[in-house]
Amino acid sequence: MRVLVTGGAGFIGSQYVRDLLTDQFPAFAGAEVTVFDKLTYAGNLANLAPVADSPRYRFFQGDICSAADLDQALPGHDVLVNFAAESHVDRSITGAADFVQTNVFGAQQVFEAALRHDIGRVVHISTDEVYGSIDDGSWTEDQILEPNSPYSAAKAGSDLIARAYAKSYGLNISITRCSNNYGPYHFPEKVIPLFVTNLLDGRKVPLYGEGANVRDWLFVADHCRGIQLVVEKGAPGEFYNIGGGRELSNRELTEKLLAATGRDWSYVQPIVDPRGGGHDLRYSVDYSKTAELGYAPQVSFEHGLDLTVQWYRDNRDWWEPLKERAAVAHIEKV
Repeated sequence: MRVLVTGGAGFIGSQYVRDLLTDQFPAFAGAEVTVFDKLTYAGNLANLAPVADSPRYRFFQGDICSAADLDQALPGHDVLVNFAAESHVDRSITGAADFVQTNVFGAQQVFEAALRHDIGRVVHISTDEVYGSIDDGSWTEDQILEPNSPYSAAKAGSDLIARAYAKSYGLNISITRCSNNYGPYHFPEKVIPLFVTNLLDGRKVPLYGEGANVRDWLFVADHCRGIQLVVEKGAPGEFYNIGGGRELSNRELTEKLLAATGRDWSYVQPIVDPRGGGHDLRYSVDYSKTAELGYAPQVSFEHGLDLTVQWYRDNRDWWEPLKERAAVAHIEKV
C-alpha cells in the first residue's frame, strides 16, 4: 500500500502521517507514505521528525497548483489524502486570492491528477465552516452551504468540485468535514496554541467581545481516526462529518486554558472583533453518518487539553521560533 498525503507537513496532515507510519491503522499497517507539501508558513518538517527516519517515509516538496509537481509525485500510489489548504479565517479576510487559488484551483488540480494517474482512492479534507453558523441543533451532511468567509467559501467550492469529479468522472473520492481541531504541533496562530503559549510566557490572551462564539472541539488524533475510516469505508461522492462532541464557548475555553496554565482572568485582554462581530456564532456537526462507519471520539476534551498543554510545555524549541518569525513578519508588514 502506497499513500500520498498532500499538506502532510501541516498540523492535521502530519498527525495522520505519524499515525500511518506508527501503524495506528491496522488495515494500512506497513504502508509506504509520501508527504507532498509546499512548506509554506504552516508546513513544517519538524512536525514529521518523529517518523522522518522511517524507511517507509518519503518527502516531496511541491505545490498542488502545479500539475508538473503532481505528475512527478503521484505515479504508483494507491491512496491520496488531500489536506493541503490555506486554513486561517482572519488571513483569508485580508487576502482572499491565495485562499481561492489554493483551496479551489489547487484542489481541482489534485483531483485531475488523481484521474490521470489512476489513483484508486481519494479523500478530500474539508471543514464544518462551509455550513456557516447554526443557532440550534447540529448540521447533517445535507445541510445547505452558507459559508461566511473567503476561507470557508473556498473550501465549499473544493467540496463541490470533489463531488463533481465523483459524479462526472467516476473518481473514487469522499469528502470529510471536521469541527475545530486541537492537539500537539498546532501552529501557534490558532486559538488554543496561541493562548497556551502566551499564558506559559505570562502574556495576556485576546478574547473577542464576551467570548460567546461556540465551537465543537475535536482532538486531532480522533479526527485522523475518523479520516481513516472514511478512507477505508467511505462511498464515492459522499460527505462525512467528523466531530468531537464537546461544544464550548470561547469564554468557557479560555477559563479552561487559564486553569490548565495556572493563570487567572487578569491575563485576558478583551478586544473588539476585527470583523465587527462577523465570526460565525456557533458550529455543531452531527457525525452519526460517520459513526455508522465505526467512528466515535476516544479522547475527552479534558484529557486532550492536558496532553496538549503538556506538549507545549515540553516543546518550546518547536513553537518559540514560529512565534518569533510571525512577530517579525508582522512588524515588517506594518
